[in-house]
Amino acid sequence: MKLTKWDPFREIDDMFTKYLTHSNRPSLGNQELLTSGDWAPRADITETDLDFTIKVEIPEIKREDIKITIDNGVLNIRGERKREKEDKSVKYHRIERHYGSFLRSFSMPDNVAEEQIEAQFKEGVLTLRLPKTEKSKPKLIEIAVK
Repeated sequence: MKLTKWDPFREIDDMFTKYLTHSNRPSLGNQELLTSGDWAPRADITETDLDFTIKVEIPEIKREDIKITIDNGVLNIRGERKREKEDKSVKYHRIERHYGSFLRSFSMPDNVAEEQIEAQFKEGVLTLRLPKTEKSKPKLIEIAVK
């Protein structure tokens, strides 16, 4: 048996990972609805003056196994990562990757042009571009003082 140095931060990280895995909620942001499924992939959301961008890490999933829908202002991303066939001749030491179905749901702001949303899937990352509507783009209005 190999001795390893105790790392309290690794234990804390492991505790949070286990908690978040069991609750199926990778983050507690107010723009995310409860998710259901076997696991929930991580997502980054950014905003510019022109659009919002959502990047979701979903490696080892085929493009045709991803379904994206919008229902009453909620963007839903569904899919499934299938478990590899277990090989009885191989001794597994650790299995940390998640398998099974997933669902990520995000409440969209009112200023998104839903009909113009674009999705691209490349190298295990799903990128969604949510353009803002014209009325939502920032503009400078100068008001004269009388």
